[in-house]
Amino acid sequence: MFRYQILIEYVGSNFRGWQVQTKGKTVQGLIQEKISRLLKEKIMIYGAGRLDSGVHAKEQSAHFDCKNEIKKKDKFLKSINYFLNKENVSILIIKRKHKNFHARFSAKMRIYNYIIINRLSGPVLEKNKGWHVIKKLNVELMKKGAKKLVGKKDFSTFRASSCRAKTPIKTMKMAKIKSSKDKIEIEFRSQSFLQQQVRSMVGCLKYLGEKKWSLKKFESVMKSKKRILCAPPAPPEGLYLSKVVY
Repeated sequence: MFRYQILIEYVGSNFRGWQVQTKGKTVQGLIQEKISRLLKEKIMIYGAGRLDSGVHAKEQSAHFDCKNEIKKKDKFLKSINYFLNKENVSILIIKRKHKNFHARFSAKMRIYNYIIINRLSGPVLEKNKGWHVIKKLNVELMKKGAKKLVGKKDFSTFRASSCRAKTPIKTMKMAKIKSSKDKIEIEFRSQSFLQQQVRSMVGCLKYLGEKKWSLKKFESVMKSKKRILCAPPAPPEGLYLSKVVY
């Protein structure tokens, strides 16, 4: 058997998320189907992150095993992307990997970015590519809140009730905010994240930016470990899996 890693870019708007489900179109399901047809064997794909419905990827990482070596990688990419590009999915790179490599379990860090479009008028070119927030946000206050998220902490407040992670304790390597004109970009780096963690943190940072919460309130909600106190999670359309580091 030969193991390959693929890096995938996609717009998540028309999918029911990454992971194969009994109902609805998923990114994993689509790629498995097309690669299986191309290689003429049943292929199972394993992704680095189980992205929710509507979430995008700049570089989702996945791997699969196949019986025969893929010698002409450029030809493989052209052929597979002929089918995938129509669905707003593209495989950027294919790499041969050692059999011990696993897209999910070998990952040392995942980088997520969240985009907020902060202006009165709704976006057209970037529709469904960011969270449109009309009220002017205080970015400096949001930056102070983001700093509070860095380090080894119990992130139970930001954890979805359906989350299956063994522990809510994670180490946040980075939570950084930058803004230009009417766009606010928040970057999070950690080895792994809880279900809905990023969107929940962004929802709380928005409350801070709107001055619905003080910095003290933000910190107390985070330390409470109570999901019920969390702000509503940010919508999926602003979230991007940007990179998986091995």
